[in-house]
Parts: sequence; C-alpha cells; structure tokens
Amino acid sequence: MVERSEAEEAVKILLQYLENDSTREGLLDTPKRVIDSFDEIFSGYGKDPAEVLASTFNGEGYDGIVLLRDIEFHSTCEHHLQPFIGKAHVAYIPVDRIVGISKLARLVDLHARRLQNQERITKGVADDLEKYISPMGCAVIIEARHGCMRCRGVVKQNAVMTTSAMRGVFFDKAEARSELMQLIQSRPLDS
Repeated sequence: MVERSEAEEAVKILLQYLENDSTREGLLDTPKRVIDSFDEIFSGYGKDPAEVLASTFNGEGYDGIVLLRDIEFHSTCEHHLQPFIGKAHVAYIPVDRIVGISKLARLVDLHARRLQNQERITKGVADDLEKYISPMGCAVIIEARHGCMRCRGVVKQNAVMTTSAMRGVFFDKAEARSELMQLIQSRPLDS
C-alpha cells in the first residue's frame, strides 16, 4: 500500500510536469488537497455491497416494479482519469423482501466512486442486486457524459453513452422491459 506522503509526492511531480513554477503560492497545498479529494471521490473502494443491501424489509406481497430513477452520480474514467457524470435508473421486482430506496442510490455511488468504466458500474449494480436481494428481475440503465469525449480526442460535447443490464423477468419478458421503459420516461414530479 502506498503511503499518503508518497501520493502527495506523486502529485508534486505531476505539478512540476505541468507548471514552470510548481512552488508558487497557489500550488503549495495542492498535493494535500488533491489527495483529500481523491479520498472522497474514490471512497467506493472502502465499501461493501453486502453491507449496503443488508437491511431489507418485508415486501408485504408487493410484486410490481420498484424503480429509483434519475440517480445522479459522478465517476472517473480509468483510461484518462477524466470525470463522467450522469444518471442511473435502478429497478427490481421483489420476491418477498424490499430494500430502502436510499440503498439503491448508495449502491450506485459505491460502484461509481472508483476508477471505472460505465459498463462495469452497470453490471456491478445489477450483479449486487441479484446476489443480495434475489429479485424476480432487476434492471440498471445508466446514461452519462464523459469528460474524455468532451475535452480531448474527438471533442463531442453532447454525446451521451447509455448502458443497460437486464436480469430475470426484465431480460426474459418484453412486457416487463416495456413497462420499465415507460416508467423511466414518465414525467418527473413537480417540485
């Protein structure tokens, strides 16, 4: 494991690569601030999905779609260390247990707050729902804008990448997928 002081030294080296005068006042505390921000941005490494989804409730016979849509998230592309920002839609159909809705948002954050690619976040959230709550089906759809597309390379400002993982009845039944898509596309609640 790399010590914090070594990480701060690595940031100093990057600053020297970028800046003629990496010792100027505005940059003196930058290595510390960068590592502090990394601790927050990449906090998903220290979390366990089993703990996030451990607390469930009696579903009281509910067998319809449970959907939490428009979950904002940010992540960091593992290829260029550029941010990508978007929203996730997470759904499941319970068998007999339900989870608190905040758990779905926390599960998205757990996966997003790591060096990532969008496909892995999508698959990871679906895998964890399947493993820990055993629903009749689960679905994860993620839409995001990627910094590596917006500020370098092809420089496409409005490109949105969409990924999905459909499991159980959402994979097997077109009607379930269709109902889910209608729910996702419905108008948001007024404030």
